[in-house]
Amino acid sequence: MTEAQIPRPPHALIDAVEGASVVDGAGAALGKAIRGANPPGPVRDALSGTWIGHALHPPLTDVVIGAFLSASVLDVVAPGSPEASERLLLVGLLASLPTAVSGATDWADTEIADVRVRRVGLAHAAANVSGLALAIGSIAARRRGSMAAGRALAMAANGALGLGGLLGGHMSFTLGVGPNQTAFDAGPGDWTDAAGAADVPEGEPTGAIAGDTPVLLLRHDDRIHAIHDRCSHRGCLLSDGEVEGHVVTCPCHGSRFDVRDGSIVRGPATAGQPVLEAREDDGRIMVRLAGAD
Repeated sequence: MTEAQIPRPPHALIDAVEGASVVDGAGAALGKAIRGANPPGPVRDALSGTWIGHALHPPLTDVVIGAFLSASVLDVVAPGSPEASERLLLVGLLASLPTAVSGATDWADTEIADVRVRRVGLAHAAANVSGLALAIGSIAARRRGSMAAGRALAMAANGALGLGGLLGGHMSFTLGVGPNQTAFDAGPGDWTDAAGAADVPEGEPTGAIAGDTPVLLLRHDDRIHAIHDRCSHRGCLLSDGEVEGHVVTCPCHGSRFDVRDGSIVRGPATAGQPVLEAREDDGRIMVRLAGAD
């Protein structure tokens, strides 16, 4: 395939959605309402995917899309099995509830910082809701005996979900909603100067830069702890948060991490923080990625 033949992304559509400022007022209010209704805690951790180590929403979308697509495939290859197709549509509809709630949770955590996420997320939701409405219409038509209409509506539902998937993929892979924010910058492999030892008081989170890596330093019980300063959840600086003992709380979404090993104490973060070894050397604090040789 030559360069001229390579398919190009639908830039015009994406650009139009990202530029739809008309939805900002309603989108900001909706995001605030979702965050207020789902404070940090077990429910939010479950919806965010803290318990599985990555975002919950993407694998749930596979259930919905897979069920709807399978229904349409059966409509084509096994038209004599209308009950099986209807059951698959029902499976997709049932799976859509936790899928939508988990997706709304992820979106609300990010839309406040990026209007593009706000706008694309609303369009993503609108496309998916349209798909669900078409699937409900398909079931209703089938039960009235209008099998041709039911099959056509199911195909249309898949088209709407396809558009929703395109926009969802753009949010995840282009706008960065969901991935571990420290995945490509864990920390320096060699001992690197981070800060003056006198600049790190006992019990107070201190932000520093080691090479190109933002680092959180915490002096606790006469020992210096160091973890990546950018929260793995959405990239906020942990050094701006509060510390209780050896636990730091992200100021943006309330994720809590143990500075001793970077582990998650409470979500909605799904990945722990990279841990750095720290030592004092001639009045300076030197750090390197834990386990680096």
